[in-house]
Amino acid sequence: MSKETTYYQAINPATGEKLEGEFKNSTWEDVDQAAQNAAKAFQVYRRLDNETKAKFLETIADEILALGDALLERCNLETALPLGRLTGERGRTMNQLKLFASVVREGSWVDARIDLAQPNREPLPKSDIRHMLIPLGPVAVFGASNFPLAFSTAGGDTASALAAGCPVVYKGHPAHPGTTEMIAGAIQKAVEKIGLPEGVFSLVQGTSIEVGENLVKHSAIKAVGFTGSYNGGMAIFNYANSRPIPIPVFSEMGSTNPMFILPGALKERASQLAQGYSNSLNMGVGQFCTNPGLSFYPKGDKSNEFLEVLSNQIKATEPATMLTAGIQSAYNKGLEELSGTKDLEVLGEGKSAGGGIGVCSKVFKTTIDTYLKNSKLSEENFGPSSILVEASAKEDLLNAARNLEGHLTATVHATEADLEEYAELFEILEQKVGRVLVNGYPTGVEVCHSMVHGGPFPATTAPSSTSVGTNAIKRFVRPVCYQDYPQSLLPPELKNDNPLGIWRLVDGEFSQKSV
Repeated sequence: MSKETTYYQAINPATGEKLEGEFKNSTWEDVDQAAQNAAKAFQVYRRLDNETKAKFLETIADEILALGDALLERCNLETALPLGRLTGERGRTMNQLKLFASVVREGSWVDARIDLAQPNREPLPKSDIRHMLIPLGPVAVFGASNFPLAFSTAGGDTASALAAGCPVVYKGHPAHPGTTEMIAGAIQKAVEKIGLPEGVFSLVQGTSIEVGENLVKHSAIKAVGFTGSYNGGMAIFNYANSRPIPIPVFSEMGSTNPMFILPGALKERASQLAQGYSNSLNMGVGQFCTNPGLSFYPKGDKSNEFLEVLSNQIKATEPATMLTAGIQSAYNKGLEELSGTKDLEVLGEGKSAGGGIGVCSKVFKTTIDTYLKNSKLSEENFGPSSILVEASAKEDLLNAARNLEGHLTATVHATEADLEEYAELFEILEQKVGRVLVNGYPTGVEVCHSMVHGGPFPATTAPSSTSVGTNAIKRFVRPVCYQDYPQSLLPPELKNDNPLGIWRLVDGEFSQKSV
């Protein structure tokens, strides 16, 4: 990485104009200093009591709200996302910080386990053995282009890492550097108010790939959180595994989120399904990692009605501005490749895009035979495009499911009779995805204790994890076992008197009691 300091400006995607403000391309020295500061802060932050960490997360949320409309207005200029959407995303960002605060304050997430000693056991005595999860160390977090608040600076990766006791070095997304700096400032104010070491949170920015590469390869970094493209996620994964000591990478890389419309549902509500599908496909200009980019339906009495309504819905769709010129270019290139594919016809195309980086929605249609012969048809084209696959029989739908790679979600639209007849489909899908939906749409990911936003490769690099929901905290910890430890050295979570009052697994039974 060059030592020369350079600067860049944000671009308004709606107009193509440069926005006010210059932002520094972080140098190797900047990355190194941030990582070293994080490593130093870790030795203090990892031992912080639960209440202080919880107050820290809540204070971040308060400081974000204190930024007021100025945050939303800058974010709107940098992303072209409407103010209503950004207001909701700010609320989600604050709520997930507060949710993790409640998890930290309660404390049982550390999975404390105690197996008491049995000195008189025959033929050999049993030692006192105790277990809990402890933080890994400094975490590198990469911001997402499509969620400038909820999956970026103070988003789910940052919130869960801080909740786990890990400092964060955040690599800002170059598409919205002004928004990033404002949120980073809010976090740093919270650090000061709570009296934490400066290195608990650091920001590095830049348009160069080298900034992220050097961050991931820095020896002080112990894990990585990423949301973005397959190419970006795999590059980071490879950097991490090329280190002398590899580190875990939690890359969420998107998917086509297959949807299965079963015969009874199609017969019962063909028109409603078409409208719902179009709405989900075009939400946020299709720039969601849960966008339904692939759908399977049975040929039948109502299939023509479904196709006609969907075609009309798509044709009526107005063009919209994408987040960046790079995303627009990749989307249009994907449309060109699909348009040139044999036996793939256009079902409907939205109104032509105007200037700037506007795009139109587009839906293609093909047969199950064509789909199964062409693996390219199962790949994501990030944006408001989708492929419909017509099946002739039940076995076609099951074969389509069996041939799926890993995805974030799968959706099934069904009646009660469909659910009974296609029980095997669900057995297949739960092996392919992180979240299975029935009679809904995949866009929109609830932040709650039960949510799984992940899935088998290539949807993610870590299929046993989730990037949304409170289980996201467990990405940034590791188990440690304490054998025959004196009470004075044990962490409070494992002491006999259970001073934190958390739930623990004691000799195989959950309890909040002392031992």
